[in-house]
Amino acid sequence: MGIISWIVLGLLAGIIAKILLPGRDPGGLIGTTLIGVAGAFVGGWISSRFLDRPITKDFYDGATWVSAIGGALVLLIAYRILFGHSRSR
Repeated sequence: MGIISWIVLGLLAGIIAKILLPGRDPGGLIGTTLIGVAGAFVGGWISSRFLDRPITKDFYDGATWVSAIGGALVLLIAYRILFGHSRSR
C-alpha cells in the first residue's frame, strides 16, 4: 500500500474507533486521521509481534482493517486516559 492508502485507512479506522467510543475529543478530522494512522501502525505491530499474524499489503484485507481499528481504539483509550481530564469544564 502507498502512503495515500495508509492515510485513507487511518482516517476510516479513526472514524470507526470514534464511532465505537463516542465522546468529546479535541482534534477534529486531523486528530482522527492522526490517531487512525498511528493506530494502523500500532495494530499492525501488535498483530505481527504478539499474534503471529503479519499484515499483508492488500488494502481490502480484513486483518489489516481489524488491526488498524483495534490499534486506533487502543490509542484513543490511551489518549482519553492521559488527556481526558486536562480540559477545564
